[in-house]
Amino acid sequence: MPEPVDAVEMRTALTGLRRTSGLPVAFGGLLSDTRHARIAELDGARTGALRGLVISAGSGLGGKAIALARPCAVTDYPVSRHISHEYDTAVAAEGLRSVVAVPVVVRRTVRGVLYGALRTPVSLGDRTFDAAVAAARDVEQALAVRDEVRELLALTRQQVAAAGPGAAPGAWEDVREAHRELRALVPRVADPALRDELLAVCGRLASASGARATPAAAREVRLAPREVDVVACVAAGATNAATARQLGLRPETVKGYLRSAMRKLGAHTRLEAVVAARRAGLLP
Repeated sequence: MPEPVDAVEMRTALTGLRRTSGLPVAFGGLLSDTRHARIAELDGARTGALRGLVISAGSGLGGKAIALARPCAVTDYPVSRHISHEYDTAVAAEGLRSVVAVPVVVRRTVRGVLYGALRTPVSLGDRTFDAAVAAARDVEQALAVRDEVRELLALTRQQVAAAGPGAAPGAWEDVREAHRELRALVPRVADPALRDELLAVCGRLASASGARATPAAAREVRLAPREVDVVACVAAGATNAATARQLGLRPETVKGYLRSAMRKLGAHTRLEAVVAARRAGLLP
């Protein structure tokens, strides 16, 4: 079953599509397997006729978009000769006429479909078409981030398992790099459950090295999340400019976070800040 990003990101994208395009109705859902998508989110619908509808690849407008992996549109859905009509009953119940369907494609694989629609039979212009494509791209980016997080979490668990007593000298460096990468992903994750899982794993990584941290040290140091992110990048040897690129921040902002973190850690140099953060259990 699709994870919460289906509800979170699809709903956000549909709201954005209606706002930017002026279309009164938007709906969509992710694929449950390689050939079927379930309409899970509706925005602007007057009925529940479309909710839960399972779209098969090649069937109807959305199925055509899934099969071809490209956007498709019709000016008047009920009478269009360019699509099959398995879903006419639900479409008619909602009163839809002019419809655009855009596939959600991640790594060349169709992962979902997003629709925008009018209740009048008019040709959709480029502005509307572009807005629908942009909304689908937003969902694609969210799914790509989720995939990256899942892959990195799996790799991190393997690295932690390998970084036990007698591990190779570079094993903990791998764990530290994974910690930095995971923290950099947190602000890009909209799904609250996945974000909490990321932060929990980061916390476990920070204390997994056997830590010289003491409860007193942990209580004495309270860094903001972005301050930890910056110090983690510094620990990996990144310059302020590289840290800014990795975290999507301005170099001046990075400097501000680093100065604040160093002050809280009682550090006078970047190296001292890293050592103090590790002693406080904030970094692995």
